[in-house]
Amino acid sequence: MKILYIADIVGKPGRTMLKYHMRTIQEKYQPDLIIANGENVSHGFGMTQKNAKELFNAGVDLFTGGNHSWDKKDIIPFLEEGRVLRPLNYPKAAPGTGIGILEAGEEKLVVINLMGHYTMPMVDNPFTMIVEEVSRLRDKGYNNIFIDFHAEATSEKRALMAMLKGKVSAICGSHTHVGTDDLTIDEGTFYVTDVGLTGCRDNVIGMDVKEPLERFLTGFGGKFDVPNHCKRILQGVLFEIEEGRCVEAYKIKAYDEREVEVVQHAFREV
Repeated sequence: MKILYIADIVGKPGRTMLKYHMRTIQEKYQPDLIIANGENVSHGFGMTQKNAKELFNAGVDLFTGGNHSWDKKDIIPFLEEGRVLRPLNYPKAAPGTGIGILEAGEEKLVVINLMGHYTMPMVDNPFTMIVEEVSRLRDKGYNNIFIDFHAEATSEKRALMAMLKGKVSAICGSHTHVGTDDLTIDEGTFYVTDVGLTGCRDNVIGMDVKEPLERFLTGFGGKFDVPNHCKRILQGVLFEIEEGRCVEAYKIKAYDEREVEVVQHAFREV
């Protein structure tokens, strides 16, 4: 089973990049399932039903979220349906679920959305929660398990990998919008600290430079905004699972309308 995970899609530039390149990606790499982080899809903050439908129609099977999952309240019915996830470690009373199950032929993939602690909203401990959840899923016979860990601190992401390697199929970090080059397969688990973003690349984490610079220079600023015109990038990872273990993984990238290319293969630990 081959899975494509698209990094944080930021605003209209990100949606445009995904739609422009999706058919080529599907034909060239033939993923069985497509997952994307969508918490910044609608002008950088949250996701509307309209934009969710737009990208479902483009080929996305399921969306993960993060600290901006709740920014657009009209997405709540989609959260309750389960095709748009929110972090598992939000309180149980919060709408939606942090776990989705996708099917590819006779195989099933469990997708878990998890959120870190550092600089994030108050949520349950992701580390104690995920140990119990993975154990429960494996006891039920689910071996193909993918985690989108939405976290600011690289140490939290590395710690999750150290704790779960050999027990889940893949852990991909999201949230920082800055891609890392530490793609690794260790004990059958694929890991990357952060996949990056899909959207504007010539500013500050997908946002217009004006407000971030104002904040850094003066200590205060206004609302971040996604530019209407910018240089764009698409970033994602493809990984292949056999019987719960990742056997191949690589990073793909595209700049504007240029061809999608493999830019890095995962390092295999011996």
